[in-house]
Amino acid sequence: MTLIQRIGYYLGGFSLGLLLLAFFLSGKKTSCSYGLDARVIKNINTKTIIYSDNAKSIINVKQLDTVVLNHVLRKGDVDFSKSETTTKPCKTYYLDGTFNKQSIALLVKNCDETATIEDIQILD
Repeated sequence: MTLIQRIGYYLGGFSLGLLLLAFFLSGKKTSCSYGLDARVIKNINTKTIIYSDNAKSIINVKQLDTVVLNHVLRKGDVDFSKSETTTKPCKTYYLDGTFNKQSIALLVKNCDETATIEDIQILD
């Protein structure tokens, strides 16, 4: 068997494997949360989101929509220098993100069953 035939068989099998993998994973909610930010955000989004009284008042005063806050919760970045990750039983994370060119920061208390939005800041 020549080198060209070996490369041809390899590429043929590799492409079939990729097609099968794409077929099996296409309908599922698969994600690769390898980064620390991604794992924290995924963990927060799997829990019930609760708004504190302070957060509710800021939402009413600033006329914010929960769609904006959910976008920041899903696509935002975690600033670990402003977060308190050693507190027990709930860790507090500082998330910041943008929605329609508006910078928003959230202070989220991440407990075992719930994630509570403690504070909302509009950054300009």
